[in-house]
Amino acid sequence: MNFPPELLLRAQGVKVAFFDVDGVLTDGGLYMSEDGERIKRFNTLDGHGLKLLQQAGITPAVITGRDSPALRARLQALGITHAHFGTEDKRPAAEITLRTLGLDWSAAAAMGDDWPDLAVMRRAALSCAPVNAHAEVRAQAHFITQARGGQGAARELCDLLLVASGCYARLLQAYAR
Repeated sequence: MNFPPELLLRAQGVKVAFFDVDGVLTDGGLYMSEDGERIKRFNTLDGHGLKLLQQAGITPAVITGRDSPALRARLQALGITHAHFGTEDKRPAAEITLRTLGLDWSAAAAMGDDWPDLAVMRRAALSCAPVNAHAEVRAQAHFITQARGGQGAARELCDLLLVASGCYARLLQAYAR
């Protein structure tokens, strides 16, 4: 893992990372079954990265404009307890999580792909966007991933946060024994 020093400095104090879902944890596509049920595709690299954040003492939080049983099941499987569903105004939701955790914006990272994510991204100490995010969102991001949303982009942010926190090598070693 090789990140620019200025990016590592921005990421050092992060204790909570906010993630959008559609376009970040998924590819942004909305798959619909015959009976209208929404089906989502999640990437296991991203999921493992979110688990690693928790092991490093960094809280992953989700703020999404949608809600579905599939999403709730995935977040529960990952052990993510800080989640806000069905909200387009994401800043107040993020502030609730920050208050709950006793943190402020200086300890936050945020990853989004479209305009509803901008209010959180602009306040966070570190903002990130997948390479296929909307141009306005990429313009606000401190870090743009190489991977597309739903294809490992969230894992790239997780890896950056793990390196900056000094936990990456220790966590990797535990798997390499």
